[in-house]
Amino acid sequence: MNSQKNNRHRRKIPKLDNLKKINWHAAGIDIGDTEIGVCVPEDSAPEPVQVFDTFTADLNRLAAWLKACGVETVAMESTGIYWIPLYELLEQQGFKVYLVNARHVKNVSGKKTDILDCQWLQQLHTYGLLAAGSIT
Repeated sequence: MNSQKNNRHRRKIPKLDNLKKINWHAAGIDIGDTEIGVCVPEDSAPEPVQVFDTFTADLNRLAAWLKACGVETVAMESTGIYWIPLYELLEQQGFKVYLVNARHVKNVSGKKTDILDCQWLQQLHTYGLLAAGSIT
């Protein structure tokens, strides 16, 4: 993981501290065609936001990192077809995967980045504010 990739576009996202946490071990994933932004709870890793490439070896590294962080459930946006390999891998690894329609997730105001999106997904999922979509 390239630390330069991890540090770019970092901004604060709103905290939802007044809500009750439902999914304590939740991750948020924003999938692009060449990079995947992943956010785990802040107390799960020294750097809770990571960026992975999209090759099979990178997807396996991503899944291993999530397990090492104690993640049990994942929310990811269903943009395009890029989510399919990661979704299948995470399900096979025993994660509960929520596939979320990108149109139903209200983005943080300001410049849209994969890092902000994965952090926002992680927060919304932690508080139980996302519904899993159906796969047909």
